[in-house]
Amino acid sequence: MTTILIVDDRSTNRNIYSRLAQEIEEGAVVHASASPHEALAWLNNSCPDLIVTDFRMPGMDGAEFTRHVRNSKNGADVPVIVITAYDDRAFRLQALEAGATDFLRSPVDHYEFTTRARNLLKLQRQQQIIKGRALALEHQLRISERSQEELVRNSRKALTQVIDTVPAMISASDEDGRIVFVNAHFAEFVNATPGSLLGRQISDVIRSDQSQLAKTIHKLVSTNKGESASFEEQIADRSGSQRAFLTTKTSLREFIGGLTGILTTSIDITERKQAENTLRHIGLHDTLTGLPNRRMLYERVQQEIDAEQGLFALLLIDLDRFKSINDALGHAGGDRILQQVTSRLIACVPGENLIARMSGDEFVVVQTKINVARDAEELARQIIDSLSFPFLLDGSELKIGCTIGVALSPSDGRDVEKLLRYADLAMYQAKAEGRNTLRFYSPEMESSSVNSMSLEADLLKAISHDQFILHYQPKIDLKTGSVVGAEALLRWMRPDFGITSPHIFIDLAEETGLINEIGTWVLNEACTQAAAWQNLGYDHLQIAVNLSPVQFFRQDIVQLVAEALERTGLRPEYLELELTEGSLLKDVERTKLTLQKLKQLGVRIAIDDFGVGYSSLSYLKNFAVDTLKIDRSFVFNLADGTRDEAIVRAIVSLAESLGLKVVAEGVENNLQLGCLLSHPCDEAQGYLFSRPITAEAFSTLMQERPRYLLPKQGMQLRKVRI
Repeated sequence: MTTILIVDDRSTNRNIYSRLAQEIEEGAVVHASASPHEALAWLNNSCPDLIVTDFRMPGMDGAEFTRHVRNSKNGADVPVIVITAYDDRAFRLQALEAGATDFLRSPVDHYEFTTRARNLLKLQRQQQIIKGRALALEHQLRISERSQEELVRNSRKALTQVIDTVPAMISASDEDGRIVFVNAHFAEFVNATPGSLLGRQISDVIRSDQSQLAKTIHKLVSTNKGESASFEEQIADRSGSQRAFLTTKTSLREFIGGLTGILTTSIDITERKQAENTLRHIGLHDTLTGLPNRRMLYERVQQEIDAEQGLFALLLIDLDRFKSINDALGHAGGDRILQQVTSRLIACVPGENLIARMSGDEFVVVQTKINVARDAEELARQIIDSLSFPFLLDGSELKIGCTIGVALSPSDGRDVEKLLRYADLAMYQAKAEGRNTLRFYSPEMESSSVNSMSLEADLLKAISHDQFILHYQPKIDLKTGSVVGAEALLRWMRPDFGITSPHIFIDLAEETGLINEIGTWVLNEACTQAAAWQNLGYDHLQIAVNLSPVQFFRQDIVQLVAEALERTGLRPEYLELELTEGSLLKDVERTKLTLQKLKQLGVRIAIDDFGVGYSSLSYLKNFAVDTLKIDRSFVFNLADGTRDEAIVRAIVSLAESLGLKVVAEGVENNLQLGCLLSHPCDEAQGYLFSRPITAEAFSTLMQERPRYLLPKQGMQLRKVRI
C-alpha cells in the first residue's frame, strides 16, 4: 500500500494535492499536514513512499523541511517533490542542495503532477529492488572472508543479469565520474559494449543538454552519502535524435574497499513529454487556425505587463461582413475564410509579436517593443490593407475587411481584462464611424459607448415587444437515421437589422443581466413547443436548451426548470440542458449540487462544445452529466487518420467508458459523417442534415417522418419516407 505525505500550510492546496495523490495509485493512503514541524514528527514513526511539499511555508521553507527529511531515519531515500511558484533558478538549486528529487511549478498542472509522481514512485520501487538485492549480495559476501572474491564475482554477475533486464539506462561510476559498470540497455543506447565503456567519463559517453547540472548533482550526491536527486534531461541517441529522460543519481556503497560510488538510472520519458506537449498545445491554441487562444493571450499580455519593458499595444481585430458570408457559405466556408485571414495576419505581423484568435471572427495582436502610438497605427493600417483584398473561395471573390480597436499599456492601464475591454470599446467606436478603419481607446469611450447603449436599448425593447424567436436544428440518430431531437437556437428579429444571431448580443445580455429574462423565455418557449410536438404524436422527440453560465449561477435554475416543466406538461426526460465546460468549472462544489438537483427533476445534462476548453477530462466523473457534444472545430477537418479523428476517437472512447451519450456538432459533409459512423457516436447535427429552421418548418419536417439513409464511404446522403 502506497503512503504519500502532503505538506502545505494552505488547506486548498492540501485538498487538491490529496485528491490528485489518491489518483496516482488505487488504494493510496494520503497524510496531509499544514505544518512542516508536525509532518517531521509524524515522519519519526511513519515511512512514506513519496513526499510533496510547498516551498514557501511559514516557520520553515520547503528547502529546510527537505533537509530535515533527509536527516530523519524514515526520509533519507524517499522521493521529495517541491512545489514552487518561483521562477528563479536559485530557489530550485536551494531545494536541490537540500535533497529535493523533483520540482513542479505552481499552479500545478494535474496531469503533470500525477504523471511525475507515478514515475517517481515507479523509480523508487526499482531502486528499492536494486538496493535490496545489493544488500542481500553484500550480506552473502560477508559470510566467509576466504571466499569473498569469488562471492563478489558471482554476485556481481548475478546482479548484472538482473539489471540487464531493467528497461532503463543504469550505470555506476566512482566519485570522479569514471564508469565502473553499465547495463546492457545503456551500452545498446550508445552503440558500444559494456566492457569498452569502463573507466571512461560518463559525461563523455552521454550527450546531454544538462551535462553541467548532472556533474553538479553527481558531486552533491557524492558529498551527501545516502542522498538521491532526480532531474530531466535531453540525451541524443546514436542517430542524433533527442530523447527525454528522467535521471536519478543515488549514492552506492561498493562491496570492496568501502568506497562510495554513484548509481545513475535514466528512464526514457519521451512519449510522456510528447503527450504533455500535445495537451499543452491543445490547451493554448485554437484548433481551427493553430493560433494561440484566449488563455495563451492572457498569459502573454500578463507577461508583458510584469516585464515592464516599455510600451506595447493590443490590436483587437473584428472582421466586417463575416456573418453574412458565414450564413451564406455555412460554417465550413466561414472556417476556410478564417484560415485565410490567419495566413494574411501571419504574413504582415512581425514574428516577435503574438497573434491570437479570441473567438468567432475576433483576433488580437500583441505588438511589443514599440516606441510611440504611431507604430501601432502603422501596423493596424497594414492589417486593414491586407484584409481589404478579396478572398478567393471555390473560384469566387469575397470581400470582408476589418475594424481594429487599439489599447496601449501602460498608458491605458496595466490590467489584462481592462486592456482587452478598452480595445473592444475602441473597435466598436470604429465600427460606429464606418468600419474598415481603426480607433485608439480614449477615456471618453468608457462613458459614451454609443453602440453598446443602442444595443442594450434595443434588447430591452426586444423582450417587451416579443421580438425573439426560436429555430430548431434536428438531431439524427446515427444507428437508425431518424430524427430523435432538436436543439433550440435563439434568434432576434431586430427591426432594421433582420434576423440577428446571439453572438451579436449575448455578451451584452449577460453583462447587463438581461440574459436571465431572455433565458427564462427560451426555456419556456422550447418546453411549450416540445410538449406540443409530443401531443401530435412525436413522443420520442427530445428538446435541447442552452443555458448561459450567468443564468446558471445567478438564477434559481432548478426552480425555473421545475416550473417550466409543470407549466408546459413536458416530461422531464425529454428536456436536455446544455452547459459549456467553462461554466461547469467556475464553482465546482456549487455546480455539483445544482446538477444533482436538476437530475432529481429527471432532466438530462449535456456538455456543449466539449474538448475546446480544458485539456484535463478528469472532472467528468464529478458531475452528473448524460451527454457530450463534440465541438464543431474537431468535426470540421474530420477524416480517418487525422489528428482531429484521434481526438474524436478519444472523446467517444471516454464517453463510452463513462456511459455517456455522444453528439457530434457541425456535420456538413459525407466524409465527416463516414468517419463518425466508424466510431460509436450516437447522434449528429449539422447542415448535412438540416440548417436551424422555424418551429413550423420543423413540424412539417416531422410530418414527413423522415429517415436519413446513412451513407457508406463515397455515397451521397439522401432522405426517404417511411
